Amino acid sequence: MTAMNKVLLATAVTSMLASSLTFAAPKEAPPDFVKRISDQMIAQLKQNKGQLQNPAVINKLVSQNIEPYVDEQGFSRLVMGQYYSNQYTTAAQRGQFTKNFRDSIIKTYAKGLAQYSNEGYTLRPYRDTGSQYPVVMMDFKATNGNKIPVGFQLVDKNNEWKIRNINVSGIDLALTFRDQFKSTVQQNGGNIDKAIASFKPDADVAKK
Repeated sequence: MTAMNKVLLATAVTSMLASSLTFAAPKEAPPDFVKRISDQMIAQLKQNKGQLQNPAVINKLVSQNIEPYVDEQGFSRLVMGQYYSNQYTTAAQRGQFTKNFRDSIIKTYAKGLAQYSNEGYTLRPYRDTGSQYPVVMMDFKATNGNKIPVGFQLVDKNNEWKIRNINVSGIDLALTFRDQFKSTVQQNGGNIDKAIASFKPDADVAKK
């Protein structure tokens, strides 16, 4: 093969890779994704408003409308921080943490959604910075009329957007939960299994 042919081949391969990478990106723009799942959740809340105090109903809503869109492993990695490594934990322990953390967060979501009272939201103008973790900002309207700024940090998982982290009123939940988990480990004398079993993330800090 001549030098020119090698150059042409390399160019063709590079073009094919670039095309495949472009094709593999999520089809939805980040704000469209956030709007879709938010509208979907609100529609379900309105439809089931008379049954939101029923645990079975609210848990089903969370399972169908929130769980599929959260990067549980990525969120757990952020929360465990330094403990999400072979130096401190095993794969089994990390898996157990992810399960426990998911269950705790689901209960938190369910508790909040059960109090739904026709609150709405507005999306802020989105600026694409080319970040690996794009952030979509919105303002939720509370029952007292106040606006609560919420930022959803997303990540591309298998060509679909997932929520990687949430910022509420300037409070980074993953970092806040990380501090809480680190404190739980210390309170349990460094026993990771006990810390994982007893860890209860406190999302109410975002209201303080």
